[in-house]
Amino acid sequence: MFDTHASYQRMYREGELTLGLHVPLENFKRQTPTLLKQVELAQKADQYGFTTLWLRDVLLKDPYFLDPAVGQIYDMLIYGTHLLGQTKQIALGTSALVLPLRHPLRSAKELATIDALFPERLILGVSSGDRQADFHGLGIDHPSRGVQFKEALRVMEQALYTDYPTIQSDYGDVTGATLVPRPKKRIPTMITGFAQQDMDWLATNGDGWMYYPQGPLEQAKAIEDWRNASQDAGTTRFRPFSMPMHLDLSADPDEAPTPIRLGFRLGRNRLIELLHLYRDLGVNHLFFALFDGERSAEDVIDELGTYVLPHFPPLR
Repeated sequence: MFDTHASYQRMYREGELTLGLHVPLENFKRQTPTLLKQVELAQKADQYGFTTLWLRDVLLKDPYFLDPAVGQIYDMLIYGTHLLGQTKQIALGTSALVLPLRHPLRSAKELATIDALFPERLILGVSSGDRQADFHGLGIDHPSRGVQFKEALRVMEQALYTDYPTIQSDYGDVTGATLVPRPKKRIPTMITGFAQQDMDWLATNGDGWMYYPQGPLEQAKAIEDWRNASQDAGTTRFRPFSMPMHLDLSADPDEAPTPIRLGFRLGRNRLIELLHLYRDLGVNHLFFALFDGERSAEDVIDELGTYVLPHFPPLR
């Protein structure tokens, strides 16, 4: 399905692993990020061969989440488009577009516009959302977000990929009209987490699956469940698995792994070993969050680009 999609082909192949980065490209820990040099660092990541920059869809600052970045402070799609305009090949990944918080026709219009301006550089992660403050602020029911997610995904995809669709939904009706622009190719769409669904639904409806950070043994079980459900659903084509990981890269290249929040502190040689393990377990794309590191993001990106990325380069 995605044999000619440029970003997908750079990122995903069965039995291979590629690497991306989580924006903000900054080790802000629990302080508000400065967002300095984000364009320069994105360009550096592009030049080294990181395949994707991942951004989050967050509306309001909610102290309950202890998230001073509020995603990346700026709106995901607007800021992501800005970064696309300053780089050459690196893709924009949404991690993830919270479908219940957005009207699906508006989402379709925005995504199709990005795809038209920057062809084949969008990887679409979608989710049901978890931040109650955003739901309450928009007057959207939080407990029913799973039902809303399925309906929003259906309407959005009909609008994106069907010429003059007939759409009847709780969001409104479309008859005798069509979306412009519309993508020339399907935008790879990865379900993030479970989106209040079960594994059988994920296996039937996702182009791939993105799941939260876990150690190798736990992630191996999640990947096995994903592959088995895909097989049970009659899906024979490869569908990738992606994951984020928080990284505190030690200056000592041989420092052994120590667990940190949602990831590990370790040296680059041990990181290469860990990434080989994740690849062998079935992880196809892994993106680093540098938020909790002790070293500057620029130094870490340089070290990863020089010593780690050659082991896991973009695929074309």
